[in-house]
Amino acid sequence: MKKTFVLLIIVLCTTAQAQEKWSTKSGEIAFEASVPSFEEVKATNKQVGAIVKSDGTVACLALMNGFRFKVALMEEHFNENYVESERFPKAVLKGKIKDFNIEVLSETPVEFILTADLSLHGETKVIDVPVFLVREADGIGLTTEFQLKPEDFNIEIPSVVANKVAKSVDVSVSLKLKGNE
Repeated sequence: MKKTFVLLIIVLCTTAQAQEKWSTKSGEIAFEASVPSFEEVKATNKQVGAIVKSDGTVACLALMNGFRFKVALMEEHFNENYVESERFPKAVLKGKIKDFNIEVLSETPVEFILTADLSLHGETKVIDVPVFLVREADGIGLTTEFQLKPEDFNIEIPSVVANKVAKSVDVSVSLKLKGNE
């Protein structure tokens, strides 16, 4: 009887601590660093892993060699010369959505602020970006757009191509997160 009571207390405590979470392994991150009159510098990664917990905690992981360009040579240069994906294979974001509340979500996007540590190319930078969340049939959708500067992450753009690559990179993120506990 005593063992059953202790087991029941443990189960109840564990249940009370449980939080709802939403996740995906097929999120999408796209970036563009194009400059007018030059070849498009744009890529998309559709294999991004992410999780959002009911307390607003967010974690996101993208493998750098998962970005796809229209031009294979550009993809090769991106991985070998710029982000050095063998040496720095992933980008990681860990943070929290301020004042996150699942109850306020509907089919109309609701804006929140995400404060997070973004680690890329061996450097970590704190970012504050607006995120838009919507309630979906089987979870939530999260989208955001923001800008990054390669120099903030010690990514060097050779002078030979510096005028063909934008100083600020436009980043967009789209996540369809399915609910689970």
